[in-house]
Amino acid sequence: QVQLVESGGGLVQPGGSLTLSCAASGITLDFSAVAWFRQAPGKEREGVSCISTDDDSTDYATSVRGRFTISRDDARNTVYLQMNSLKREDTAVYFCAWQSSRCPPGIGSYPDSYDFWGRGTQVTVSS
Repeated sequence: QVQLVESGGGLVQPGGSLTLSCAASGITLDFSAVAWFRQAPGKEREGVSCISTDDDSTDYATSVRGRFTISRDDARNTVYLQMNSLKREDTAVYFCAWQSSRCPPGIGSYPDSYDFWGRGTQVTVSS
């Protein structure tokens, strides 16, 4: 059965770093798009980053570009989100999602196009 399981969330101080993992089972990461979304309390879900695994092209939300890096490890069937220089406004539940195509145009676009979603991992940035 297809599963996406996020891990790596936690409490970190402003300016700190965390690496999130999205481990996939029942599917391959090849020739697909894997995206990270996040949702803060009282706010709408927003796209954070996406990777198209056929060519490793990536896209980032303006708010995280230069601070976050998305990558994949096919041997582990896992996608990562390295988060540096974290800010309080990065606090949210982070979700990963998969679809069998390239990343849609515009980060966070077409969330309904993603076939599978993880349950999320909490990231809290606070002093």
